[in-house]
Amino acid sequence: MDLDHPSALCKRLANGELDIALVSSFEFIRNPIYRIVDDVSISSAGPVYSVVVAHSGDISGIDEIELDPAAETSGNLLRCLLAKLNLAPRFIRSSTSPITARRARLLIGDQAIRFRQKHPTEFHFWDLGEQWNKFANLPFVYALWLVRPEVSDVELIANCLRALRDQNLAKIDDLIGEEKDFDHDFCHRYYGENLRFSFGEKEREGLSKFYKRCVKLHLLPHPDLGFGTWDLELARRCV
Repeated sequence: MDLDHPSALCKRLANGELDIALVSSFEFIRNPIYRIVDDVSISSAGPVYSVVVAHSGDISGIDEIELDPAAETSGNLLRCLLAKLNLAPRFIRSSTSPITARRARLLIGDQAIRFRQKHPTEFHFWDLGEQWNKFANLPFVYALWLVRPEVSDVELIANCLRALRDQNLAKIDDLIGEEKDFDHDFCHRYYGENLRFSFGEKEREGLSKFYKRCVKLHLLPHPDLGFGTWDLELARRCV
């Protein structure tokens, strides 16, 4: 198993160095050539806790937001949500500059969790999963298992990954018991309430909604599929 940085995994999958990888959902939106392992994703249907904008003051007063350019899914989700509010702050590369009333920071993953737990009352946290659910009334899909089109035995691979997901969820208490970095009560809430691991009808609808928002905001270099065609292609690509 390769545990490289998510953006590096996307590049290696696109270049054919990997046959299958758990990667950003934006990789499929940008290049829908892959097969998707159906019924498995990393999603949320409300507050996700670990994808947030840390800010001081009102979100409408922000002039700059620091973000990691490698965080493509979260960065583009943020662009979609801000555009819905008619907000257009500048996006700048992450730095060590302080968060102020005019300067915010996008945080994702373990970095977001640690920052929130270290500064529980010092900042406001604009949860992108929660905001997406308010806007779309649909789950948001952060990551998918994608398989390159030339790979054979895709159904066998998909069945194995679904079984692995089920096994891990069945022993989630044991896995949390081995966790050394985060409080076990927090982990139970995070994995049980914030995250979802399915990819069904509602998750597909959420991913389609995200694609359509990205097209409307010109976040895709060459969106050559119509909305109806893309929905059909998404359904066809799931195995």
